[in-house]
This record gives sequence, C-alpha cells and structure tokens, in this order.
Amino acid sequence: MHTAPRLTALAAAALLAGCSFIPTYERPAAPLPAGYTLAGPALAADAPAATAIDWKDYFTDARLQRLVGMALANNRDLRVAMLNVDQARAQFQIRRADQFPTVSALANATRQPNTSGQYANQFQVGVGITAWEIDFFGRIAALKEQALAQYLATDEARKSAQISLVSAVASGWLTLCADEELLDLSRRTLQTREQSLQLTRLRLDNGISSELDYAQALSLAQSARATLAQQQRQRLLDENALVLLLGQALPEDIRASLTSARLEDNSPMQPLPVGLPSDLLTRRPDIRMAEQQLIGANANIGAARAAFFPRIALTAQFGSVSSELSGLFKSGSWAFSLAPQAALPIFDAGRNQANLDAAMVGRDIALAQYEKSIQSAFREVSDALAGLDTLRQEIDAQTALVDANRRSLELADLRYRNGVASHLDLLDAQRSLFGSEQALVAARLQQQLNQVAMYKVLGGGWTQQPQGEEDAPQS
Repeated sequence: MHTAPRLTALAAAALLAGCSFIPTYERPAAPLPAGYTLAGPALAADAPAATAIDWKDYFTDARLQRLVGMALANNRDLRVAMLNVDQARAQFQIRRADQFPTVSALANATRQPNTSGQYANQFQVGVGITAWEIDFFGRIAALKEQALAQYLATDEARKSAQISLVSAVASGWLTLCADEELLDLSRRTLQTREQSLQLTRLRLDNGISSELDYAQALSLAQSARATLAQQQRQRLLDENALVLLLGQALPEDIRASLTSARLEDNSPMQPLPVGLPSDLLTRRPDIRMAEQQLIGANANIGAARAAFFPRIALTAQFGSVSSELSGLFKSGSWAFSLAPQAALPIFDAGRNQANLDAAMVGRDIALAQYEKSIQSAFREVSDALAGLDTLRQEIDAQTALVDANRRSLELADLRYRNGVASHLDLLDAQRSLFGSEQALVAARLQQQLNQVAMYKVLGGGWTQQPQGEEDAPQS
C-alpha cells in the first residue's frame, strides 16, 4: 500500500535533481560594423589567418626566434598566467567535488559513569557521510559551471599573455635594431661635424671665416654630441626593457650582432588577411576570456536563485558499536543511521535577494566588459590597418627626402668651399640631412612595429596545442 507514494516521492526527487535556475545563455550581438575601412588596398584573402601562423613562421629572424623562446621559458608574467590556470583548475575541481558525498572513516571510544556509579565503555567504528547537500535545485551545479567558466577564462588569459609577450619581444628587438642604427648615424654625424668644426677653425685662423661661423659650427657639433648621449641612454633603457621580458640577460653573441643590425635588412613579415570584424570573436583570446567571464556571471544568477529554495542535507553512518573492544565486528553489533535535513529560508533580512541583485548586476558588468573588449579589438585592428599603406608611403617619401637632403648638402658644401654660399647654408643642409635620416629610421621602425601589431591584434602568436585539449577539466 505504501509503494506508490514512495515511487512518487523518488520520481519527484529525480525531477528536482535536474532543476537549474541558470538563465539560458545566448551570445550577445557584437557591437561591430560589417567591415573595416581600409586605408589602402585590401589584403590577399588567400593568405592563412594569423591564428594559423606559428610565431616562428612569422618572425623568421633566427636571433629573434631565440629571444622569443627564451622569453616563453623564463618570463615571470607568463609564468604567473600559467599558475593562475592551475589554480583555477583546482578551484573547479573543488566545486565539482561538492556534488558528491564525502565518505569518511569513523572511530570513537567513550568512557563515562552510568546510573549505578560504574564506568561504561562504548567503542564504535564505521564510515559516515556528514551534511552532504543533495543538489535538488542546482545551486552547486551552478557554482560548478561558474568555476568552469572561470577556468576557461583564465586559460584564455594565458593565451593572451603569450601573444602579448611574443609581440613585446619582437617589438623590443626591432627597437634595439633601430637604436643601433640611430647610434651609428649619430656617431657618423658627430664625426662629420667635428671635421667641419676643425675646417672652420682653420679658416678662422687664416682670416677666411668669422667668429660667428666658428660659433655656429661649434654649436652644431655640440648638438650632435648631446644627441649621441641621448641615443646611448635610450639604447640602454630599451635593452633593460627587453631583458625584463626575457627573464634573463641578453646573450652576448646577440648583443654583439646588433652593431651591424639594420631595419631594412630584416626579413619581411608575411601579409595577413584581415577578414571580417566578426572573426575577432573566435580569434582573439581576450574576447573569448571576456565571454567566459560573462558565462560565469550568468551561472552565478542560477546559484543566487537556488538559494531561495530549501537546502536538503544528508548525514549517514554505518558501522559497528560495542561496549567491549573485542565485540566489534561481531554479529549483532552492526548498525546504521540516516538523518536527512531540510532548511527553508524564511527570514534573512533580504540577504538572498541582495545576493540575487548583486549577481544580476555582475552579469550586466560582465556584458559591458565583453562588449568593450570587442570594440577595443576592432579599434586595434583598424589602427593597424591605418598604417599598412600610409607608412609605406611615408617611407617612400622620407627616402626621397634623405636623397634630396644629401644632394643638397653636397652642393652647399661645394658652394661654401668656393665662397659662393654662406656658412649658414651649409649648417642648414647638415641639420636637414641629419633630421631626415633620423625620421627615416623612425618610419621604418614604425612600419615593422605595425606589422607586429597586426599579427598580435588578429590573434597571432598563439597556436592551440592538441595535448592542451586533453588536459582540460571535464564538467
């Protein structure tokens, strides 16, 4: 007669066990335009995507590859990012373990006086489950989903950190190459101006030049000397920045090779297809990280909603009890106890509602951060695109300007030596040539840094390892 009610109760429990109050997640519409506004001709669409190109294939300089490998092995920020993944994995394992009962071995011995004034002994051994929460309303499952999303977000953060590190090392290396080129230019310019100063002094001693000519030549030589000191200081600062990225000192053979480094001699980086702005949603780890954080915030709402419903806990023990130690495990000494408990919140001064409100606001914050990450990614790609053709045009114009200034200096020097032009014309030609040569180095550096940035903002620098999928925690 009691079979039907019991089956009904079990069916109801099974139904409730599958209950979840997590809102259905749908990826929000991306706040992006349909395409980019290219500053130049469209890139080749048949080239592989940045995410499919390993950094060793994009940065082909052997010295740079060596430096990137050193940074990936020794950089402390990347090491922290990897440890954060391990920590998030452990937190997920903790949440997943909450769904299962914890079975513990129990042993107890007591000695106390009885009603007759004599001492009585009691020995107990067995196994037990203490306050295991049966997740009828999905609170623990929601917390587990939140922990899983946090783990996935942390893993995406690690990928993003690797991309940033690879691009930072490449940028640091190119900057050092530019520093060496500018140092060489400054040394040659100082040498030329000191020779010009000696010539002017000789002309002054012979009454051909004036004190003003000598003062102007001296001023130009001292300006070149000051510029050289600035370049030497900047070179040391940029090397220190690169050393921090590497996590160790710059190898001596690579430092020695920098003396002959020239930006125009660097291996060209291959063109990358831009694709559509929507491609960023799957290519960029930082966007995927923000989406996982949004999924986790969405799961928190389910946990906050489940807190309004009863929490059902189960405590159980099974073992042997005897007044004599030798009587344990004998027939008739075995016993078990089962103690379910249900707690329904009646009055909590608005705590549960406040937790739900906080979870809802947290989801809105995560949504805004997700949308901001998409917009920031679009802006970064657009900025890199803006430099593709314009920097090429700038370098062409700057190269022509250097050639023109070099020819102008040759003519000014010839005219000055023949007494046709003034010394001021010669000084102006020297200043113009030095400035245009510095600007040409800066433009070449900016173009190569823009290529590095293009690889980074399109999601390059990270290649998914197949074994990484096997290590992912199972939900």
